[in-house]
Amino acid sequence: MTDAFREPVSPHAHRWTRAEYERIVEVGGFGAEARLELLDGDIVDMSPQKSAHASTADLTEAVLRACTFPNAYIRTHKPLAIDDMSEPEPDIAVVPGAPRDYVHAHPSTALLVIEVADSSPGYDRERKARVYARNGIADYWILNLRDQVLEIHRAPQGDAYRRRDTLGPGQQTSPLAAPDCVVRVDELLP
Repeated sequence: MTDAFREPVSPHAHRWTRAEYERIVEVGGFGAEARLELLDGDIVDMSPQKSAHASTADLTEAVLRACTFPNAYIRTHKPLAIDDMSEPEPDIAVVPGAPRDYVHAHPSTALLVIEVADSSPGYDRERKARVYARNGIADYWILNLRDQVLEIHRAPQGDAYRRRDTLGPGQQTSPLAAPDCVVRVDELLP
């Protein structure tokens, strides 16, 4: 068979596992300043945080610290080893246990995940929501700064959430893991 008649080989992207990704991070393969996360085997550049994004994350963290999450604590901008192909770094996650429980490995689940979306509400609403739903995150919130609303995603089933509520200023909610804690949307938005 001559080269002219060979079947062309289609290029394909390498799908990274979480173990491969963590090894690269461990040896400094991405550099100290790299802001990355692993989603469904893709290494994704995270957008730089703008001032409103950072302020919103700080406001939200302060509000949640006033809540009582039994046997859980709040992590900000830290990885979740959520499955073999994904290690997102949500803006805020309430995870079971205590910090010393994760000395040797990142948490693999969360009671509440919150993403602040200024430039990426569609990405957080679609791609990240699929990963979180598929991994059973029961309470996923997106603080959508473009529209100044809180999007609450609940009842995960497969790759999707069956329930989505959108709350604006003047409205309130409670985390599933802290039902007695009232969170006003106004307190979260800058």
